[in-house]
Amino acid sequence: MKQNSVGKVQTKHFSIESDLKLSSGKTLSNVELAYETYGDLNSAKSNAILVCHALTGDAHAAGRYTNIKKEKPGWWEMVIGPGKALDTDKYFVICSNVLGGCKGSTGPSSINPETGKPYALDFPIITIEDMVHAQKKLIEFLGIEKLYAVIGGSMGGMQALQWTVSYPDMMKKASIIATTARSSPQQIAFNEVGRQSIILDNNWNRGNYYGQDKAPRSGLAVARMIGHITYLSDASMYQKFGRDLQDKTELSYDFTVDFEVESYLHHQGETFVKRFDANSYLYITKAVDYFDLAVDGNLSEGLTDVKAKMQIIAVDSDWLYPVDQSKDLLAALQSNDVDVTYNEVKSDYGHDAFLLENGQMNFLLSNFLSEHHVGDVMKTEVPTIRIDSTVKEAAVIMFDNEITHLPVVYDDNSLAGIVTAWDLSKSIVEDCSELREVMTKDVRTCKSTDEIEDIARLMKKYNISCLPVVDDGSNLEGLITTDRISHLISNY
Repeated sequence: MKQNSVGKVQTKHFSIESDLKLSSGKTLSNVELAYETYGDLNSAKSNAILVCHALTGDAHAAGRYTNIKKEKPGWWEMVIGPGKALDTDKYFVICSNVLGGCKGSTGPSSINPETGKPYALDFPIITIEDMVHAQKKLIEFLGIEKLYAVIGGSMGGMQALQWTVSYPDMMKKASIIATTARSSPQQIAFNEVGRQSIILDNNWNRGNYYGQDKAPRSGLAVARMIGHITYLSDASMYQKFGRDLQDKTELSYDFTVDFEVESYLHHQGETFVKRFDANSYLYITKAVDYFDLAVDGNLSEGLTDVKAKMQIIAVDSDWLYPVDQSKDLLAALQSNDVDVTYNEVKSDYGHDAFLLENGQMNFLLSNFLSEHHVGDVMKTEVPTIRIDSTVKEAAVIMFDNEITHLPVVYDDNSLAGIVTAWDLSKSIVEDCSELREVMTKDVRTCKSTDEIEDIARLMKKYNISCLPVVDDGSNLEGLITTDRISHLISNY
């Protein structure tokens, strides 16, 4: 399928009618969330995917606001759209700007209804859980009872994880990308250095810089430069910049910019201050620092309520959220018998790989989101035997067709049971000649619409190698075997 853009999009706004109670115990009134949607919600409202953005992201995940080709598309354009992993011909994709943000959602730059002025530092401290709680209000407003999936990378991955803990029945799947289940001391340290660079800027004015000629642009630019370094890897910086000089042939021997990497970081800082609010940076990084899903230091205990099918994607060169933290999450989920898969993106890009590795991300996400049903792989041309047959007749059919499982049916083709090679062996020992005497009557069955993953788990749990597939009237439609499931998985 050709991969296309979702085209021209627009940002919408949702107002939460009731006060929003926060983790701190405080409340926020008149909360508004900016959000965008791509694709169409189906009649069953079962195809919705919530995409959660990273630290400095926004609701604009895909498409463009105008028809100007030079306009930069949404931040995850590479995986959202027709024919892509988040196929908008199939899914209804939602992305909202987080609570505390500065791109349309209520945050410190918003007007405080009590004073008529921007909140500034009167805005209460928020958490990842608060962001998710606000998102839940949006999902309910859209009339969606259960999301097909929640997906996020970096801080977005924290939100997706929080969804599985706070609202375990509200999503079928969750993809957790390049993130952690609890912020480490090093991660907190980097965020604090960034915050201090803003706070110590003479123009910060204790957060009261709105409407002023001066804002803490220098402090925010430095915070962005620090943060951006953690998003890259040593290898990617060598590949991109090396020790090349910027617009000069020799060292200047002063404190002007000498190296290309310096110029790059300055550019990142300068462009960032044009689109982001310094106070929002303070609040959102604090929310990231507070994030910890462990209970009394035990991560497994904190994830006991998770019900969604989970995917963890780590990046091998990510040193901000290293592989070990993803594997800690994997172990905690496995200890709770959660259905979870683990994938590693191979990349020199570092943490930012989830935003840059087009092929790997599309492949991993599309495989995880795709559903295979029993009907896709079941064997339909199946030998059967009538219930009033003999053991010898069953043995002949099984021998001639080289099979070990033979469905037993009534005259109307409804399932009566199944006879196995083991049952035939038992008939010799017990000297039985009638099929009714040895066949298995209490047979587990499945439907053609059942998901392969669910049936595979069922067969593994009960040590079953073959299941009859029946319709709603218990009429035999075919057989599904572990061999066919294994073949599907090996080509998946």
